[in-house]
Amino acid sequence: MKESLFDIETYRRQVEEAAAYIRERTQLRPRLGIILGTGLGELAREIEAETTLSYDNIPHFPLSTVESHRGRLIVGHLSGVPVYALQGRFHLYEGYTPRQVTFPVRVLATLGIDTLFISNAAGGMNPLFRRGDLMLITDHINLQGQNPLVGPNIDDWGPRFPDMSEPYDPELRRLAEEKALALGIKLQQGVYVAVLGPNLETRAEYRFLRLIGADAVGMSTVPEVIVARHMNLRVMAISVITDECFPDALEPLSLEAVLAAAAEAEPRLTRLMKAVVEAVGQQAAAPST
Repeated sequence: MKESLFDIETYRRQVEEAAAYIRERTQLRPRLGIILGTGLGELAREIEAETTLSYDNIPHFPLSTVESHRGRLIVGHLSGVPVYALQGRFHLYEGYTPRQVTFPVRVLATLGIDTLFISNAAGGMNPLFRRGDLMLITDHINLQGQNPLVGPNIDDWGPRFPDMSEPYDPELRRLAEEKALALGIKLQQGVYVAVLGPNLETRAEYRFLRLIGADAVGMSTVPEVIVARHMNLRVMAISVITDECFPDALEPLSLEAVLAAAAEAEPRLTRLMKAVVEAVGQQAAAPST
């Protein structure tokens, strides 16, 4: 069934109702949003929360069905900087539509953020990567077969054909490199490929994904980045490499092993993200010349 103009206006109204609900429950007006994917649970504990809202209380918000994803929005300060933090995200493999998966990004942009930080768990295919590494995403490949911008466009949100030549902000990437170096944190860089999931890849698929230029593979992030760029948000994203996806040495993987690798990397990712958040806050507070 084709999506009608009425349907897209209903979607817009739902986004605005969710934003209004959140706005009424906090005095803070953050300009920075964070999607706390796998590996950033510790960062949530670092936030001085002013308001915490369960997803099931926010109008029209989806609910995460993934065991490792808590469903709540934290509004507070991180390193003295006001932030919205989404603790738990949504995936296409859960059965959600692209519009549902990206609904929280639309809401945060409507609330006034101009910058979005994202974390995720990914399988490393670059032979130089190791389990527990952090990878700053420099670019991505969308192999999910879906796009959240399909259907009628809302011009107030963004252009019909948004440019994606630099989806990950170069200045934020330079800042992350600088802070990682100062903190002594090893920071890999590479291309992230998003697949639908939920199954992991075959040996042949890993070979194919590496052949087309991907360094890491996951099942999230790209829809959120597309919508963020559509709404003119600056984006930075970091993957936690939770397993080594080398076809000739491939071993079975469990969710427990993924979570263990994410927990191992969590302190480093938390320190790095806090440093970048603090620097972005200082830049925003600096008087223009």
